[in-house]
Amino acid sequence: MAPPTASNLTGTVALVTGASSGIGAATARRLAEHGASVTLVARRKDRLDNLAAEIENAGGTALAVEADITDRAQAEAAVQRSVEHFGRLDTLVNNAGLMLLGPVVGADAEEWERMIAVNVRGLLHMTRAALPHLIDAADEGPRRVADIVNISSIAGRVAWNGYGVYNLTKFGVNGFTESLRQEVTQRHVRVGVLEPGGVDTELGSHNRPEIQGAMITPFYETTEVLAPDDIADGVAYMVTRPRHASIGELWIMPTDQA
Repeated sequence: MAPPTASNLTGTVALVTGASSGIGAATARRLAEHGASVTLVARRKDRLDNLAAEIENAGGTALAVEADITDRAQAEAAVQRSVEHFGRLDTLVNNAGLMLLGPVVGADAEEWERMIAVNVRGLLHMTRAALPHLIDAADEGPRRVADIVNISSIAGRVAWNGYGVYNLTKFGVNGFTESLRQEVTQRHVRVGVLEPGGVDTELGSHNRPEIQGAMITPFYETTEVLAPDDIADGVAYMVTRPRHASIGELWIMPTDQA
């Protein structure tokens, strides 16, 4: 991790969900480098603690908060803990996500429930809890602007065989993001969606072995996929724009996949 640099995130606070690995961890590092204090939210506390120590050893500021954001009370408590610790909240990155692929016919309904819980309900719980604090930050903060970045997917733009319920959740994230953007952006709470293509993360590893063999491994063997830092750079770009500029949608693809 590079040393923090003075930027227009200095004096602000960012909360990142799914921060224990992959895109979430990379995003937390990048926002800390830009001067933000960062709240790290996920279920794997040991990883959060390690990341927080890494950020602080590099001169940044971080708070690790263990929470299952699919539980509304835990999501609300995570936001409240962050605000109580740092005194404000300027940026929310809804990154936590789950991708369980496979046909609809004969599907495991429990996998559907898990995806909807993380990808949709968790995002809604965090957004609802954070919005009052983000509105306050836009009114009174050092930058007089606040940000929500929802990490969606190319699967929120294009549907494929075997992606049915994952497609459902990500198309839903895109629709919710656009509606909320229209509601609050003129209050200088900017709302944007970032849609990655294939990224080298743990996302595909949660699938059953037969799905990994048929759908995940062949893709990664034939595609030079993105790194988590590529997506972190995109998030940082979105939230470091000047107050008068709002990025509503950012689509980042591997060149091989595009």
